[in-house]
Amino acid sequence: MMDCSIGAAMAVRPVERVLVIEDSRALVRSLQGALAETYPDVRACRSVGEAELAVADWWPDLVLLDVVLPDGGAHEVLDLLERRHPAPTVIAMSGAAAPAQSFLLATRGVRAYLDKPLRLDRLQAAIRRALEAAPDLLPVLRQTVGHKPLADVQTEVRAVMLDEALARSRGSRRGAARLLSMSRQLLQYLLRQH
Repeated sequence: MMDCSIGAAMAVRPVERVLVIEDSRALVRSLQGALAETYPDVRACRSVGEAELAVADWWPDLVLLDVVLPDGGAHEVLDLLERRHPAPTVIAMSGAAAPAQSFLLATRGVRAYLDKPLRLDRLQAAIRRALEAAPDLLPVLRQTVGHKPLADVQTEVRAVMLDEALARSRGSRRGAARLLSMSRQLLQYLLRQH
């Protein structure tokens, strides 16, 4: 069986900018205080509309996202986050989400799900796991069989990984090659094919 995870030699994604999207003022204050000890730039908003304004000119590395917000919810925020690169790591939080909703969020790229009330130790562990471990691609790839030709899947995966690596490295081909564990020459070759 093929191992579809990124090896332990890959670097942990650095996090400097954190966006907390939560409608409870008290929880926002608590999260900002706790996160500010580790991350240099922690910002917060309390609605989908505020999140849209926040990401218009500032882009987070990590998003802590309440599933239910006064003017929408997690899916509307995820729609906003999908429009730009690099993709932030997203952790969802809720006191009322059903298992089906948690599953749908996972299919949208949410890396962890936490029940409220939050405990700081669980939040820290979820952040660490989300940043250190690559998502398990195996279930998605297995379900793709019979729906897409292998060549199309390879092309799509390659394009997404190249674009994301370039975005995370702010356009640096050397940085993108390092993120993808390949030579700069191979990266340049793949970009010409892209």
